[in-house]
Amino acid sequence: MDIARAKYNSAPIITLFGHEGRGKSTLAAKFKSPIAMLLERGLPRGVELDEITGLKMFEDVMGALRELYTDPRGYETLIVDTLDSLEMLLLAYVCRDNGWPNIEKPAYGKGFVIADKEWQRFLRAITAIRDRHGMTIVMTCHAVIETISDPRTPSYTSYSPKLHKRARGLVMDASDIVAFLSEDLRITTDDNGRVRASAGLQRHLFCVGQPAFAAKNRFGMPDKIPVPINFDIRELTKYWTGSEEQPGDGSSPPSNSVSSTYSNHQP
Repeated sequence: MDIARAKYNSAPIITLFGHEGRGKSTLAAKFKSPIAMLLERGLPRGVELDEITGLKMFEDVMGALRELYTDPRGYETLIVDTLDSLEMLLLAYVCRDNGWPNIEKPAYGKGFVIADKEWQRFLRAITAIRDRHGMTIVMTCHAVIETISDPRTPSYTSYSPKLHKRARGLVMDASDIVAFLSEDLRITTDDNGRVRASAGLQRHLFCVGQPAFAAKNRFGMPDKIPVPINFDIRELTKYWTGSEEQPGDGSSPPSNSVSSTYSNHQP
């Protein structure tokens, strides 16, 4: 029997979720030396980074991950933007592979059960890249409001990543950090007794789960971290690196790399 001392990984797998326009892609681009899989509509104005192009199908995504596993080309962060767009590619692949017109074709939700295998394949791939090369993995996702049935309380609503519940469970389990990016809402009561919600322009990264939203972290992070426009990513990475010193950020490409294009591959 072999015994080794286990400890946390200093290159985490991170899931950032929130509603549109909250700054998920902008925050992800601040991580050190990033390369991105832009599976949605591109980047916000003013954000530039290297991307892997030609990712039209799930097979292309897996092919690019195999190339990164072989040679990360000096990049230190992989961004997947967004997971809900990846889910559409993944489900389309499952349907093609099984000859279904849509994922609802199999009875009793079995299509989503079969899709678990492809989600697990994707998650194994990004974990292997992280473990082999020490790359930080940052995945963004939109948010959805869902009803939670808890036997201890009346039903309530909560923000969750916008994925099928089976996929969401797999992604959250594989992530070291699941963080909700949003404004900090305040509830006020006016003179007439009417309850109102108000929020300022300041956004926060919520890192500890609450009934109102899903979140978790494995690094003892605070409940929420302010994320201003000029946010210094070292205020976030210090929780797993143990240091506030981090040379460079998303604004600088790797020293041995220029804007890169990966070719398509079949799995």
